[in-house]
Amino acid sequence: MPRVAALVLSVIVAGALLAVPTARSASPDIVVGQVYAGGGNSGASFANDFVELFNRGSAAIDVSGWTIQYASAGGTTWQATALSGSIAPGRRYLVQLASAGAVGAPLPTPDATGTTNLAVSGGKVAVVRDSTALTCGASAGSCSAVASVADLVGYGAAVDYEGGGPAGALDSTTAAVRGGDGCADTDANATDFSAGVPAPRNSSSAVVTCGGEPPPPGGVSQSAAVDVDIQPVLSIALERASVSFGNTTSGATPAPVSERVTVVSNHAGGYALTVHRTAFLPADLPLGIAGTAPSGGTIGGSLAGGATAAIPIAPAPDLLIGTTAAQSAPTGDVWDTRLGFVSPIPVVTAGRYAATITFTAIGR
Repeated sequence: MPRVAALVLSVIVAGALLAVPTARSASPDIVVGQVYAGGGNSGASFANDFVELFNRGSAAIDVSGWTIQYASAGGTTWQATALSGSIAPGRRYLVQLASAGAVGAPLPTPDATGTTNLAVSGGKVAVVRDSTALTCGASAGSCSAVASVADLVGYGAAVDYEGGGPAGALDSTTAAVRGGDGCADTDANATDFSAGVPAPRNSSSAVVTCGGEPPPPGGVSQSAAVDVDIQPVLSIALERASVSFGNTTSGATPAPVSERVTVVSNHAGGYALTVHRTAFLPADLPLGIAGTAPSGGTIGGSLAGGATAAIPIAPAPDLLIGTTAAQSAPTGDVWDTRLGFVSPIPVVTAGRYAATITFTAIGR
């Protein structure tokens, strides 16, 4: 059976149819051990973003009612993921977050899950001892002064962080990794973290003791069997998660809006890219699409020569945008599509009109 990847976005026609950080002591127990923000991206190591917590203290900590919170690099609006249970000393706690697509290996069984999507270029992750959303983060040191914040990591372009600067920027194959196997904590993100290979661990992982006795001289060895299952890859990423044509009037034809579609596929026979939509509500509008194919791709017959074709409404068959006959480029094939209208906006009642569009890639 061919593998299928689909991505849905919303399309809106708006209704104008009438007309420097504060010093603090090192966290005694729960800290962020790893931050990975490339989940599901092109070339990603893992299919989901994740935050790994670590108890560097000597007693179990009950995190019921605590949250992991995230805000963008310069933002003050935080998204929270609830935690539960307790973290034993020297143990990990894996929080699985959002995925950008079907790329990368699955995470180990998470201890908590959320839907937050971490930005690779920069952001802020806080361990908070309650569920109240933070409002800090617009300047360095603002979140470190909040009593409920157990630990804070700013990375990449983040404007708030511990110490003199943020940890480095991340990509699809690197995570911000705390030094000393999670034990290092000088309250300086740039010092405590370095970019490393992501290695998510959950509460079943081996215990690590911070500040213990050095290991005995000599060494021990143990062997492990190694195998790998190579999976087919097929994913879609859109230029915009939501497309808006703004305000318009009956009889007008709004200018087209770009919606580049990136397809990553390792199918030797290539793939087909199609599109369909739902009807606009409260009344349908004549939405269409135009586009050009990437190198190695063939544009669909209805879109040849730069034509704009009406997007069919399910359950009618999808409109073929184009096909390929080989694997995509390593970073994906970019189909330069443009959403527009095949005829002027009809006379309809003033208001907000909305529909959804679904792009589908089918391995061949």
